[in-house]
Amino acid sequence: MRTLIRAAAALAATGLTLTPAAASAAPTPSAGAITVTKAGTSFLTATPVTAGQPVQVGAATGDHLYWSFPAEAGQVHGIAATISFPKGRTGASTWTVDVFDGLRRRQACAAGAQTPTADASATSVALGCTLRRVRPWAEPWSGDPLPGTYYVRLAVTDLPEPDLGLPIEVSLLVSADGEDGTSGDDGRLTAPLVPNTRAGKVLTAEPAPEPVAEEETDLTGWLPEPGSRWVWTTAGGVIAAVAGVVGFALTRQARRP
Repeated sequence: MRTLIRAAAALAATGLTLTPAAASAAPTPSAGAITVTKAGTSFLTATPVTAGQPVQVGAATGDHLYWSFPAEAGQVHGIAATISFPKGRTGASTWTVDVFDGLRRRQACAAGAQTPTADASATSVALGCTLRRVRPWAEPWSGDPLPGTYYVRLAVTDLPEPDLGLPIEVSLLVSADGEDGTSGDDGRLTAPLVPNTRAGKVLTAEPAPEPVAEEETDLTGWLPEPGSRWVWTTAGGVIAAVAGVVGFALTRQARRP
């Protein structure tokens, strides 16, 4: 019995000790950072933010909000978001925060409430996602996080239809822990992963004609191949013409008295 009491006391003391540390570990905006007041509606229109830059956006329930941020090797990024609701909601709603890398691959969250549900009486809901440490390089088939541009998408996944379109207030903050962290990997990514939004190019001038090879300048170069359809078509026409002339001649001789 005394052992159980001592264990309970030790756990209580540990909890009291860890509470201030956990509070201090919460992400805070950087000093002098400019607040971002807008969000994109797709990957191509995602609003860029940096670590420690706060976001305050007014939106409507049902909107898909996008932001982008840069990530370097060795960093561990965390996304903390809070959504404030108005009064008069009719039911519970489920929200989600998803993170994608530069190749639009969805990255798993190592910690955080990624898909919480808010009751009808709740005035706000908190979301969080802590990514894995960014690696300096990885195999092409793996889904490990690599340096480059990352995208955050905030959206609602389930809610009553009458609540669709209600105004909301969104607060978001991206944090980064560590830079150029040491790693046992014996490689490094040559260029950050950034989506190619300008695929291809427009030709501004006509291409120069290709030079003719010397072996193609002989007289037989313009003749078709023996097995081509042009040879068979020509041969068939000649045979048909000869057959017509012969048939006409035979018919004319048969009519003579």
